[in-house]
Amino acid sequence: MSDFDLIRENLQKKADLNARLSLLPYDGTPEVKDVKGQKYLYIRKRVGRRMTSTYVGKYSEELHRLLLRNHAEAREIRKELRKADKTLAALGYQEGELSPRVIQNIDFARVHMKSNIYDQAVLEGVATSFPQTEEIIENGKVNGVTATDVQKILNLKHAWEFILDADIVRADSNYDMLCHIAKLVNEGFFSDGGRIRGVPVTIGGSSYVPPIPIESVVKEQINVILKSNQDAIDIACSLCLYTMKTQVFLDGNKRAAVIFANQYLIAHGGGFIVIPEKYVSTFKKMLVKYYEGDDDGEIMGFLKEKCWRRF
Repeated sequence: MSDFDLIRENLQKKADLNARLSLLPYDGTPEVKDVKGQKYLYIRKRVGRRMTSTYVGKYSEELHRLLLRNHAEAREIRKELRKADKTLAALGYQEGELSPRVIQNIDFARVHMKSNIYDQAVLEGVATSFPQTEEIIENGKVNGVTATDVQKILNLKHAWEFILDADIVRADSNYDMLCHIAKLVNEGFFSDGGRIRGVPVTIGGSSYVPPIPIESVVKEQINVILKSNQDAIDIACSLCLYTMKTQVFLDGNKRAAVIFANQYLIAHGGGFIVIPEKYVSTFKKMLVKYYEGDDDGEIMGFLKEKCWRRF
């Protein structure tokens, strides 16, 4: 493997690890305090130069075990992060500076991440309310929601955290990036959800039958889009629609497509795109027309007018 490939591999590894760290509901050293004969659980964590102590809840064996597991996992993740940093340093990698515009774009996307995940979940038919989605994002579970829907929402959070990592913002948008995003959104459903589809699929509500994709062709088409002389928003929308229509993967194509498009758009300081809940039905109808070749550019205009958020 070349140094370039090793650098790219370790940058993706770092972004994944940071995303996993953000998924932990509690990050700190568990602490049990006895107050007037009642036991309470806290987590201690260094913030800057001082130690903080944050209340978690009344003591229970289950909650205490969860805090201990989170603490152990966080320590292991940070250990792996240090190893990745050492490898990158040994390879001579130096971080490039992000422009103020791109840094603002990352912050803008983070502020709206919960609502974006909710809208994407609606597009996928996940039956959760916004408060339920928010609780899953914050705590990793919620009563009355299927394990499958919880997993999809957590996977979306993982994928968004991944593309908002500074190293991934600096990285190239390409076929490998798309495959890695697909792997994240399909985590827990397929052993390798980022592998190109090798079997036929059908699309509900449409007569369009996507051909089995050929890796070299998909790579070439993505490169053609990326090198086209278009504005960043047009390139992002084209990447999104091409991925959806090609059905590159067995599942998760719409999720992967939207997040891949945003990885490109955010890196260019162009805001982000997401299909709002109120337009999901309209978008799906347009998408069927696009699949069947009965679209005169309407869906591109729709994405730019109704789904593009700027700052």
